Amino acid sequence: MTQHIVHDKHLSSLRSLYPFRSHYLEVPGGKMHFVDEGEGPPVVMLHGNPSWSFYYRHLILGLREAYRVVAPDHIGCGLSDKPQQYPYTLATHIENVSRLIDHLDLRDVTLVVHDWGGPIGFGWAMRDPARTRGLVVLNTAAFLGGRVPLRIRACGWPVFGSVAVLRFNAFAAAAVRMACHQRERMTHEVARGYLLPYDSPAHRIATHQFVRDIPTGPRSPSYPVLRQIEAALPTFRNHPMMICWGMRDFCFTERFLDEWIERFPNTAVHRFEDAGHYVVEDAHEKILPRIRAFLTENSAGPGTNAGQR
Repeated sequence: MTQHIVHDKHLSSLRSLYPFRSHYLEVPGGKMHFVDEGEGPPVVMLHGNPSWSFYYRHLILGLREAYRVVAPDHIGCGLSDKPQQYPYTLATHIENVSRLIDHLDLRDVTLVVHDWGGPIGFGWAMRDPARTRGLVVLNTAAFLGGRVPLRIRACGWPVFGSVAVLRFNAFAAAAVRMACHQRERMTHEVARGYLLPYDSPAHRIATHQFVRDIPTGPRSPSYPVLRQIEAALPTFRNHPMMICWGMRDFCFTERFLDEWIERFPNTAVHRFEDAGHYVVEDAHEKILPRIRAFLTENSAGPGTNAGQR
């Protein structure tokens, strides 16, 4: 059975923070919600777990005057349908993003990726690198290796994880307390925005399944998919790339940043010492002008209408 949120009822009190029109795409298994704001060269923003397109609200507002900003909610997340029997795997999320980008006929795409959005975004880009104009990397990984903190791994354990995540919403609730370093920014209203889509055990299915899908070893279903994505990373060495990194991230630590730099030594790197895992929440006013400059520097050039409606 598909679980779906009635948007008018649940979003009315969030309109001041999330003033975007909802769009939907039918994909196998349910409806995928996405934001589609502005006109111009396309910028696609991919969120992780347990966030949703709400995470990118400041960037969407700041870019939509000059760019077409598309921010989907992965199936099971945000305002998308939340089917209970569904293959919540990396490959499925990549396929859904591919369907959306094909549906919108986006070309010369700049990807902005965070957390699970990293492997999902690079998984899409490796299929057709010519459609990718640039990449903005935010506290994520698209390669194997790296230690997963125990507090995250525990949420994927069969019994404990089911009770903690599904019944008590422990994963999303912990994120609003721990992922934002500048605690004063995680106001009651902002925290409610992050948690709103995950208001019942049935609506938390993807939050649990994302953790269970972390490819910790060769027997993990998504391990070969991530290995393939990692092998394709050299394809993007000549693509414009920028990294914006929250240095207080307990999950994607500086070790992951060093790995990105080793693979892409010529990439511009911006470190934010006072930002955590939710680096956009902590430092959006610093990140936004850097993204604007990055997009201007790597624009498609005069006469290009890629991404126009």
